[in-house]
Amino acid sequence: MSTSEQQQNAPQDMLNVVNFLRSSKAGLKNRVGVLNGKRVDYFKGKSAVKALLSPAYAKTKNTPKVTSEAEAHTLLHSIIPFTFFLRVDRGEPVGSASSPKTLQINQMQLFKPEEYYAWFYEGSQWTNYVGGIAMVAVILAGVMFPLWPPILRLGVWYISLVFMGFVGLLLAISVIRLIFYVITVFAASPGIWIFPRLFADVGFVDSFIPLWEWDLPKKKSKKKKSADKSDKAKNVSSGINTPDNAVDEVDDSGMSAPNSRSGSRAATVEDVPDEIS
Repeated sequence: MSTSEQQQNAPQDMLNVVNFLRSSKAGLKNRVGVLNGKRVDYFKGKSAVKALLSPAYAKTKNTPKVTSEAEAHTLLHSIIPFTFFLRVDRGEPVGSASSPKTLQINQMQLFKPEEYYAWFYEGSQWTNYVGGIAMVAVILAGVMFPLWPPILRLGVWYISLVFMGFVGLLLAISVIRLIFYVITVFAASPGIWIFPRLFADVGFVDSFIPLWEWDLPKKKSKKKKSADKSDKAKNVSSGINTPDNAVDEVDDSGMSAPNSRSGSRAATVEDVPDEIS
């Protein structure tokens, strides 16, 4: 029986699990290897276990529930007979150290988290079909642009003008905000940024909020502050003197003797009389 026939005999819930693992939602780390002279994707077993225990898998429908690593191992082992993926042994690289490594199918097919498994299933292809059709449509539309109706060509021209105007506006704002910042560095230190979040990884509207902001240094994180406080507390408990926390010695009477340690450490020089011969 061929690989495609075995895959067609798989239950629907198993097929849903495989489609999840093959999709980007699973976050499965796929690597590229060479099997029988062809490039194939392969993954490590523990990466698939992690994907089945993720919140993304818990949201899937018509799939077996997985609540522990043992259940994930059992489910992945039950998928192997349908040849969606098979256990492989990884060998040396084909060429240089950075080139794909050679793969060889292992005769003992079972699932172990530390082993590697090669894909023999490409997943759902409808996105590739839609992308290919869209690409062909765009190319045909561009080639047949002279045959477009005058109204459509005029509309495309206006849209291109708006796009180029928007790009030019962003460039103008970037230059103006840089010039204004340089001026304010000398006139009103530490300087003012116009649209400080213009190039931040935020939404379009949030890029222009706030309107301006002082160029102040970033504050230390709370983690660093708490770590500093814990270090200081350890130094105080252990009796170690630090610049911020000085520990004085206390005698039996309850009086502090701050100079007792420094006095004991200071070196003294005494005059010694010459011996009488």
